[in-house]
Amino acid sequence: MSDTPVKQQNTAAFYGQAIASFALALTAVSVGIYSLDVSGWIRAFLAVSMLYLTTSAFTMAKVVRDRQEAGQIVSRVDQARLEKILADHDPFKPIA
Repeated sequence: MSDTPVKQQNTAAFYGQAIASFALALTAVSVGIYSLDVSGWIRAFLAVSMLYLTTSAFTMAKVVRDRQEAGQIVSRVDQARLEKILADHDPFKPIA
């Protein structure tokens, strides 16, 4: 009697909103850096910093997701072991 959890999937609207939000934020920061009244070297530094921050955010999100998925797999294995032990257990079996 195992209750398999329902796999949660994001809707197309949520996916679209996430992409649009990311694109808007990246565009806004890019326009802000471009319109600064500073030298080219400072703009280049800020642009590279923005790209580094973006890639770091993607990497962190992947690591967090992978850790969560690994925890769910371990939890499922432990649950399956417990269910097997309970299924094999006979409470009316005499102790030898």
